[in-house]
Amino acid sequence: MSRSNQKEIQLPIAGMTCAACSTRIEKGLNKLEGVESANVNLALEKATIKYDPDVIGEQKFEEKIDDLGYSVVSEKAEFDIAGMTCAACSARIEKMLNKQPGVKSANVNLALETGTVEYNPEQISVQELIEKVDKIGYQATLKQDDEDSDFREMAIQKQKWKFIAALILSLPLLWTMVGHFEFTSFIYMPEFLMNPWVQLVLATPVQFIIGWQFYVGAYKALRNGSANMDVLVALGTSAAYFYSLYSAIQSLGHPAGHHVDLYFETSAIIITLILLGKLFEARAKGRSSEAIKKLMGLQAKTATVFREGQELIIPIEEVRKADIVYVKPGEKVPVDGIVLEGQSAVDESMLTGESVPIDKAAGDEVIGSTVNKNGFLKVEATKVGKDTALAQIVKVVEQAQGSKAPIQRLADKISGIFVPIVVVIALLTFLLWFFVISPGEFAGALEKLIAVLVIACPCALGLATPTSIMAGSGRAAENGILFKGGEHLELTHLITTVVVDKTGTVTNGKPVLTDVVVDPGMNEEHFLTLAGSAEKQSEHPLAEAIVTGIKEKGITLQSPEQFEAIPGFGVEAVVSGKQVLIGTTRLMKKNNIAIDMARKAMEELESAGKTAMLVAVNGRYKGMLAVADTVKDSSKEAISRLKAMGLEVIMMTGDNQLTANAIAGEVGIERTIAEVLPEGKADEVKKLQQQGKKVAMVGDGINDAPALAVADIGMAIGTGTDIAMEAADITLMRGDLNSIADAILMSKKTIKNIKQNLFWAFGYNTLGIPIAAAGFLAPWLAGAAMAFSSVSVVLNALRLQRVKLK
Repeated sequence: MSRSNQKEIQLPIAGMTCAACSTRIEKGLNKLEGVESANVNLALEKATIKYDPDVIGEQKFEEKIDDLGYSVVSEKAEFDIAGMTCAACSARIEKMLNKQPGVKSANVNLALETGTVEYNPEQISVQELIEKVDKIGYQATLKQDDEDSDFREMAIQKQKWKFIAALILSLPLLWTMVGHFEFTSFIYMPEFLMNPWVQLVLATPVQFIIGWQFYVGAYKALRNGSANMDVLVALGTSAAYFYSLYSAIQSLGHPAGHHVDLYFETSAIIITLILLGKLFEARAKGRSSEAIKKLMGLQAKTATVFREGQELIIPIEEVRKADIVYVKPGEKVPVDGIVLEGQSAVDESMLTGESVPIDKAAGDEVIGSTVNKNGFLKVEATKVGKDTALAQIVKVVEQAQGSKAPIQRLADKISGIFVPIVVVIALLTFLLWFFVISPGEFAGALEKLIAVLVIACPCALGLATPTSIMAGSGRAAENGILFKGGEHLELTHLITTVVVDKTGTVTNGKPVLTDVVVDPGMNEEHFLTLAGSAEKQSEHPLAEAIVTGIKEKGITLQSPEQFEAIPGFGVEAVVSGKQVLIGTTRLMKKNNIAIDMARKAMEELESAGKTAMLVAVNGRYKGMLAVADTVKDSSKEAISRLKAMGLEVIMMTGDNQLTANAIAGEVGIERTIAEVLPEGKADEVKKLQQQGKKVAMVGDGINDAPALAVADIGMAIGTGTDIAMEAADITLMRGDLNSIADAILMSKKTIKNIKQNLFWAFGYNTLGIPIAAAGFLAPWLAGAAMAFSSVSVVLNALRLQRVKLK
């Protein structure tokens, strides 16, 4: 296939339950003629397909996915359409919409002046649909709908109610199970609960209504020649359920009080616990899409543009390239552009993560979604819609998340081999007993078959991984470490290299006054009073840091008689009749103030990563103030811990190399990657991965989101932006870098625990199966042994709740 013919499509998919599902869809799509590659991401519930449109159409992908037992998710949008005058108009719009890639169907109603479009949101957006209608001479506006159509949220709610229903029906059965043990005989047991038919009534809805999804999943797996956890669950619970039903029927005609072996509680409780795990998985998967939603939510909703001689406030979607946009103080810059007129400081921390605002003047570039702090700007729009820096970051996050292969659980791998073997052994056992050992004794042979299936029930095998993950992630959460999903808890222990962002991660992310240098002969308190008063009316964050720092020294400030902010230079003010200048060397040169005596001290401060501002009073240099983003108290200790664990630690920042080296040296980091643009951070992580390193990226800003997504493990500082937290795999809520080491340690302990559980569960079944096949294990004893193995696994997993991280 030539590159020129290649197209790429993303399809949202519903119905996947485990890694085996995504693998089946992937294999099915890759077999289609004209498909170069298909990658199915279980976490995002999306398929990314590269194909030749001359050979195969998009419809074939949907048909194949439907044939495999899953479905492609589509969305509906309703529009009000103005400008139609006759049936030819509505037909023209309808025909045009139906031709668009990603549109499944479009219907335009002339009488109601509305249009309904069913479309794939991964291929075409609502805004693009509106633009297409506008382009042919009509006006479309989206009808606002308060209902949430998010299919992931609906799936989570569905799983939640299934679990609650299963729990209510299973608790009475659990009560009967507890009452079976001699050491719990003191517990009151209502007689009616021991009735087989009461238990049947409670267990049947759990087995065949609430648990139907496992039968469907097992059917899909078996139909496609594979076996997953759904097969194990359906097989094990069915064995327990149908054996209990068989025993209940056998009890008919026997006197009251006759002992009957029942395992209804086994099947119901297994399904209930697994539903709880499914609920947690659904929640984790749903969160991954929130990062994109929140990123897009950062955009300004409206823009003030100058068109045809008048000032108009329009929706952000209607801003066109080359529009003149007005940005007032305190407003978000709506689009990427170039400043035509005005001067201001623009807070770009939302995108760059750097706390110090950037001075902007005519000719400078501004980025959409950043905040204009203190001046009026007239901006020419150069990039709108999908071309803006924010939209590009969204795209990088989507691509990085989509490229992550789903984790193939160890339990699924074992079950793929284990299930067919168990089924064969059970059938051979039945045939051997029925035809050879006890010819013609169907009931006896059936009991042996059920004993094999019950002892091989996947309860312990199914609980081995999720219980450890739940216990481990719960303990981690108590220590302020939030793992988004079990797969991240599993992967973190493999990390070899930790890349930390500087601002807000190693440092506090907020500038503070660090140094006061006063010229000999000048009283320090008087110096600070003049400097603080001069900066009092400035809105610049560095000025705020100076004023706050001086006030903390107990100095009372006064309002200046005159004040002027000089963007890019500093401030000029009159305080108590004295002219005060505070700012850069350029400001001093502009006012012919000699500063040779200050150069050495200034260089020392700047080499330490601080921003130095010179102060002159009545035309003479009198001292300087230094402001810096200070290192967190815990950073040095945390870096030392990581290095002691054998991990390579690298600091990455958009700051200059001098500042980066100063901060890195302070906390004990040997390697730095400096002057990295926001979009370049993900590339730097990829370079490390290409060297065979397993990389954890730790950051707190929106600019870190692509790198967090592309890293093997993304860790977001909880004191940072929501976007970083949503894009990451782990959130470190306490903002303390010690949490990085804690997260890795928790992962190592959890993985060790999972392996212990799997060994115990698999070993138990392996030993029990031949005993059951030989006829030495009655079904009720097999059930008790299976229950004991499950209890052992759970108790072992609960040890993780007592882990000490420091």
